[in-house]
Amino acid sequence: MSRAVPGSHDGTTPTPPRAVVTGIGVVAPNGFDADEYWDAVLHGRGGIDRITRFDPAQYPATLAGEVPDYDVRAYIPSRLVPQTDQTTRLVLIAADAAVRDSALDPAALPDDQVGIVTGLSAGGLEYSQRELEKLWSLGSDHVSAYLSFSWFYAVNTGQISIRHGWHGPGGVLTGNTSGLDAMAQARRYVADGLPVVMCGAVESAMCPLGLAIELTTGRMSTVDDRTRAYLPFDTAASGYVPGEGGAMVVVEEVGHANGRGVQPYCEIAGYATTFDPRPGSAREPGLRRAIESALSDAGVTPAEVDVVFADAAGVGELDRAEATAVTAVFGPRGVPVTAPKTMTGRLYSGGPALDVATASLSMRHGVIPPMINVTDPVRSDQLDLVLGRPRDTTVSTALVLARSDGINSAMVLKAV
Repeated sequence: MSRAVPGSHDGTTPTPPRAVVTGIGVVAPNGFDADEYWDAVLHGRGGIDRITRFDPAQYPATLAGEVPDYDVRAYIPSRLVPQTDQTTRLVLIAADAAVRDSALDPAALPDDQVGIVTGLSAGGLEYSQRELEKLWSLGSDHVSAYLSFSWFYAVNTGQISIRHGWHGPGGVLTGNTSGLDAMAQARRYVADGLPVVMCGAVESAMCPLGLAIELTTGRMSTVDDRTRAYLPFDTAASGYVPGEGGAMVVVEEVGHANGRGVQPYCEIAGYATTFDPRPGSAREPGLRRAIESALSDAGVTPAEVDVVFADAAGVGELDRAEATAVTAVFGPRGVPVTAPKTMTGRLYSGGPALDVATASLSMRHGVIPPMINVTDPVRSDQLDLVLGRPRDTTVSTALVLARSDGINSAMVLKAV
């Protein structure tokens, strides 16, 4: 697809089309839609509790942020239920909600003019475990043929395409930063002339296999008090609590959105991603460079940023590195920093996507949602953490950060 940029006959440099967020769909442990989720984060209602999807008694970690029970057949066709993992079901629900929120009529566009980009870090683990257990215990005749694609990283992009009949450019990214990276890819598609892109990430790994895999990292909290288990930037930080959910958003070219009479939430104004140096090299981690590059890409200065949505690993070493990077760019206590994921747990690829949705809502409503449970900040001299209660303020520019095993991504959102 050729790049479509505004024509210029006066010698000025043409600028690429701008990508704006016009629709948001959320599924989270503390809210099954955007309104419910937003009300929860403003009032500090968390969704972390003891795992109910299976008995976690035999595992050292017993807490997670689970999406509340729901009637799946009320949201997706019955024929899809036996074909799909929880991850894909939640993706379809969030994508449908984003379409409704954007007031987009899918039939009003040629099917090749809507793109789809999703992020996913684990695949359909719950479905895979269930079918593999049948293989071991009952034999291959009892394994669903749908296993052939239900586990696959690209399945969410494919299922959205089938459901809505969209056949434009598509893609899938992987890793815990991929919810953010998917939105950056959507921005590139818009710059290349595509009017609409569905993008984001929703993830679920709430099964024994998923928990066992994550426990091998050594970074998961084993504290069984849901108010003390996940404490990023706190002296009592003991690791992270996993969760499920995320967000899907409709991204449009700003002229296309204006032509429909839609008021965007925000513009995806800048993005960058970096790698950390080789362990043992004594070189600085790459997060600061990602932040500075994203700000440069957006054409904004650190002083113009109103809030940072932190990655907030909940691991002492990683929290200190993030605090150092943020302070290096913004100065000591130079910008409000928040992590609403303290209410949901870390949602893998879905976490950064949900942070973008939350930042978009912050811009629309003029309030920064808080972190909860953090009572003894370890870097209070460095970070201006938004703790306990929301902070009413104009939010014109927000920075969202995400990290994943040596990868750092940063995105700048601006009010439109």
